[in-house]
Amino acid sequence: MTDPRYDVIAIGNAIVDIIASCEDETIAELDLNRGGMTLVDADGADKLYAAMGQATEKSGGSAANTLAGLSQLGTQCAFIGQVAKDQFGEVFAHDIRAAGIDFDTPMREDEPPTGRCLIFVTPDGERTMNTFLGAGQFLPATALNEDLIASASILYLEGYLWDPEEPRRAMRRAIDVAKAAGRKVAFTASESFVIDRHGDDFRAMIEDGVIDILFVNESELATLTGEEDFENGLAAVAGKVPVLVATKGEEGAVAIAHGERAEVAAEPVAKVIDTTGAGDQFAAGFLSGFVKGAPLETCLKRGAIAAAEVISHYGPRPETDMKALMSEKL
Repeated sequence: MTDPRYDVIAIGNAIVDIIASCEDETIAELDLNRGGMTLVDADGADKLYAAMGQATEKSGGSAANTLAGLSQLGTQCAFIGQVAKDQFGEVFAHDIRAAGIDFDTPMREDEPPTGRCLIFVTPDGERTMNTFLGAGQFLPATALNEDLIASASILYLEGYLWDPEEPRRAMRRAIDVAKAAGRKVAFTASESFVIDRHGDDFRAMIEDGVIDILFVNESELATLTGEEDFENGLAAVAGKVPVLVATKGEEGAVAIAHGERAEVAAEPVAKVIDTTGAGDQFAAGFLSGFVKGAPLETCLKRGAIAAAEVISHYGPRPETDMKALMSEKL
């Protein structure tokens, strides 16, 4: 096996996030799934955009956000995702490349337009996401750079993108390529509704030993295993994946790897502004340690530091010098 060119290559939704503050009443008036993520069509996205107050627009997408954090922490990354040849597509491509991440997926010439996620943030910092996947749901297997995938130490897959059929086929092919090259596959479940729809696929991949590193939060773990008790959920999965990482929000996180267990508390935050990207940046912090062979507890601590940074401001990507922050906190 040749030495990897990249630490992490990710496949995920290529999306521009549109983020606005709102009152709790707005969530009820618009009948939104508070704190969750709901898929919407183009018309639905337009209507929600019209109902938003003053907003900020930043490139997002779960896996792309994780890579942005990883890149800041000094890892070599590449991204595979589909955008359209339109304004938002150009914005996304510019932003991800400016973050030091290689991105060469050809732009889609046809409809639909580039995806976007409309995020309503209530005064408690909770984010309610409404996602129009747009061009992202048409990522074909033919767009994969298989040599690129084989050259990465870790292939990181975003559960959100498992929902549309075409990118699901692409990710299955990417898994085969990574495994054939002797690389590791990391998977983030993304959201409980994704598990509701595709849990059988995920459980089969776990049973078959396809997933090397699994990221879940507390509710996702319960949905995946059918166990409401957190410890029972951990026990149901821990022996089936080499590395299991489970987050519990303000209660911290647990990781179990090859029989070793580590736990960390959540990092203190003066004020939670926006929880968008918390899980994405936790994964970034964890993987930034994991690819360098750091101890399991250190990997978790790095994840907690990265998550705390991102929830202290609007937007799903770090705004602090993350290398300096890690040096200060560790």
